[in-house]
Amino acid sequence: MRKSGILMHITSLPSPYGIGNMGKAAYEFVDFLREAGQSYWQVLPLNPTGYGDSPYQSFSTFAGNHYLIDPDQLIAEKLLTQEEVNAVVWSQDEGRVDYGCLYENRCRILRLAYERFVPDQSFWAFVEENADWLEDYALFMTMKEKYHGASWQSWSVSLMKRIPEILRSYREELKDAIQFQYFLQFQFFRQWTALRRYANDRGIRIIGDVPIYVPLDSVDVWSNPTLFRLNGNGYPTAVAGCPPDSFTADGQLWGNPLYNWELMKETGFAWWIRRLSAAAKMYDVVRLDHFRGFESYWAVPAGDKTAVGGTWQRGPGADYIHAVRKALPNLDFIAEDLGFVTPEVRQLQQESGYPGMKVLQFAFDSREESDYLPHTYPINSVCYIGTHDNMTAAQWLQEADDEDVATAKSYLGLNGGEGYVWGMIRGVMGSVSRLCVIQMQDYLELDGSARMNVPGMLSSANWSWRAPRGFIQELLTKRIYETTKRYGRL
Repeated sequence: MRKSGILMHITSLPSPYGIGNMGKAAYEFVDFLREAGQSYWQVLPLNPTGYGDSPYQSFSTFAGNHYLIDPDQLIAEKLLTQEEVNAVVWSQDEGRVDYGCLYENRCRILRLAYERFVPDQSFWAFVEENADWLEDYALFMTMKEKYHGASWQSWSVSLMKRIPEILRSYREELKDAIQFQYFLQFQFFRQWTALRRYANDRGIRIIGDVPIYVPLDSVDVWSNPTLFRLNGNGYPTAVAGCPPDSFTADGQLWGNPLYNWELMKETGFAWWIRRLSAAAKMYDVVRLDHFRGFESYWAVPAGDKTAVGGTWQRGPGADYIHAVRKALPNLDFIAEDLGFVTPEVRQLQQESGYPGMKVLQFAFDSREESDYLPHTYPINSVCYIGTHDNMTAAQWLQEADDEDVATAKSYLGLNGGEGYVWGMIRGVMGSVSRLCVIQMQDYLELDGSARMNVPGMLSSANWSWRAPRGFIQELLTKRIYETTKRYGRL
C-alpha cells in the first residue's frame, strides 16, 4: 500500500526545557500525524550524543539519550518540583538546542530526581533484562566522568584492557554512580515505550536510524575491541570515510574504526544481531545507514589527513543480509543506498528486498546523470525531497545552481500559485514509491536556517534546529491531508 510520513527528530520539537523531548509536544505531534493522514514518523538515532552533538556519533548503540527524558513526567512522579525545573537555565535561544547548557545543567536536575527515586521491581527487572549492554554502558559513562570525559584509550591500562578484577572493583566502588546511569536508561525507555505505544495505537509507525559505524570513543568498541580493526593500544589501523567525488575533492574522512568483518562472520554476526534486536525494541522500521558499506567500504589508513589515500575493501555482503533475515524475519528495513552506488551495491540491495532511497534534490544536478527523477523510481523505494543531511527545499531553490533549479521548475511544473516547495512535495508524493517521507521543515517552507545538518562540518548549527511553538496549524494539517489523499497515501 502507498503510504507517507514526516521526518522530524524529537530534539526539534518545541518544549520549555531546551530540547525537544518525549513529553507533551511529542504526543501532540503524533496526533498531528494522524490528523494529517500520515502513517510514519521518521526520527534520527535516539542514542546518547557524543562528538559534535551528533546522533550519529554516540557513546552507545544500545542506550537511549537522557536529554530526551521529559521533566514534566518526573514532576508527575514527584521526583522533581516545578520550581526546581523552572530554576534551570535550559537554553539561551528557544529556536536552537543549546547543547552546552544541557551538558552543564541537565544531569544535575536528573541526579536530583534519582536521589528521590526508590527502585522498585520494574526498575530491577529492567536492569536484569538489559544487563548484556547496560552494565558495561553504565560503567563506561561513570568512568568517563571520573576521567573528565577523556577517551577510554587514555584510562589506566588495566581498565582499558578490561581486567576482570579491576572492573569488579570499580563496579563496587562506584555503585551509586553506576545506578544513576541505570536510572537514566530506565526513565528513557519507560517514556519512549509509552510514546511509541501511543503512536502505534494511532496507526503511526516509527522509522529509526541505525548508523553503520560506531565512534572509537564508545562503549561498543571498549567492550568489544576484537570486533574492530585496532592495534594493541586500542587505536584504529584504518578508519571509515568516503572517496573523493564531484562534491568533495578530498573525500570525507569520518574517522570511525572499521569492523573486523571476518571475525564477525565467524560469530554469525552476533553483535550486529544484538544491535538490530535492540533497534527493533525502539523502532518499527530500521533505516540501515550507509548500506553500500555492507557491499564494500572505503578504508583510509589511520593518521591520514584526508580520505584521498583510501581503498575499497569488501564488506560482508549477502552473508550479512542472510544472517539478519534469519535472526529478525519480521523486522522491516530501509536501505540508505545513497552515494557511490555500483551494480554490486544495487544487486545486494535488490537481493535483500529492502527498499532503497530516492532524493529529489539529486535529480537535477547538471554535473552528473541522475536516476533520481520521479518517473524512474521503483515501487520498492522510499522517496524524499531531502533528508536531514540535505538543504531544505526552500534553501535548495534559493542556493542550487540556476540551471538545476530551472530544470526542476520545468520538469515538475513549479509555479508561484501552488508554491515552489509544494510543487516539489507534489513531485515526490505523486511518484510510484511505496513510501514518501517529507521533512517537517519543507512542509513549513523554511529556509537554510532550519537545515538539520551539513555533513563534514562541525558547527553549532548542526543538529540544533527546533520548530517554533504553535508550528502545527489547522490549515497546514488540512493541506497535508488533502495532498496525501490526492496521491493515494492515506
